[in-house]
Amino acid sequence: MTVLCLVEVDADGIRDPSLRALAVARALAESAGEDLAAAWVGAETVGDSGWLAFAGVGRGYAIDVGADAGYAPVAWARALAGLAAADGGDESGPVSAVVAAATDRGNEVLAHLGAITGQPMAANCVSASWIEPGRCQLVRQRWAGSLLEDAVLDSPVALLTVAADAVPAEAGATGDGGRLADVPVSRYEPVLADGDLLVQATESADRRAGVSLATARVVVGGGRGVGGPEGFTMLEELADLLGGALGVSRVVTSQGWRPHRQQVGQTGTKISPELYLACGISGAIQHMAGCQGAKTIVAINTDPDAPMVAKADYAVIGDLHQVIPALIEALRERRT
Repeated sequence: MTVLCLVEVDADGIRDPSLRALAVARALAESAGEDLAAAWVGAETVGDSGWLAFAGVGRGYAIDVGADAGYAPVAWARALAGLAAADGGDESGPVSAVVAAATDRGNEVLAHLGAITGQPMAANCVSASWIEPGRCQLVRQRWAGSLLEDAVLDSPVALLTVAADAVPAEAGATGDGGRLADVPVSRYEPVLADGDLLVQATESADRRAGVSLATARVVVGGGRGVGGPEGFTMLEELADLLGGALGVSRVVTSQGWRPHRQQVGQTGTKISPELYLACGISGAIQHMAGCQGAKTIVAINTDPDAPMVAKADYAVIGDLHQVIPALIEALRERRT
């Protein structure tokens, strides 16, 4: 039997959420002595692809849905269905589970895969293991990660997505020193149905540029206390100096100060950085649901009774328009 993991790649190689998904997929495979395979859309090489061998992948599949195709969720799902129906490809054995990262794409593709195959899907898993063939023991996040649920998924083929903060990215490696040459890669051309490529999406250059909010090790967040669109210039500079990404609260996007893709929260992006610097953010429940995976939270706020201050590991009670410029200046001096 084989556990098949959908791997998302970009210009730098395998994306961080997929490394975490590989770690959970590997643990699932090992719980029943199964093989682990990876599939991705695009070229047969995936940047620093030694990670495939490090993650314990025994076989790779480079899916070809057409050179001109962008992100086509139905076509990707159709390809995964084809791989599963083809018994995992050659000697790998039948596919017992398909796993993906719980990103926007991972969740969407596996939802389509569930619709195509008629199998149930469990989202935001943090661990998975086999009880017996067709029965998978899960722990998954509910209510935006505020609760963990123990569940059993009964399905001939388990469809799972892995929460972004389920495991450290480094857990996706076994450290066996393998390289791509050690992982056989097959080109797979799926048989697509009419309309599978009807819906496609591409990312703009500015969306692809910079550090991803979902995977950043440092996030600088701004809320209503920033004061307006112009106030985010200094936060962007601070994020750049720290090698991080900019995030915002829901009120900021509601006011039109920043785009929704930068929103942190239950209805935005869930983050799990090493450091979250929350500036002028009160700390509403839905925002806390998005940042509770942060290892360390530092709040900068004029209100010592703000919920964000109560949840923070460290707090600076003061005007962010004075604190942030001072912090930027200190970082500049340290660089020089």
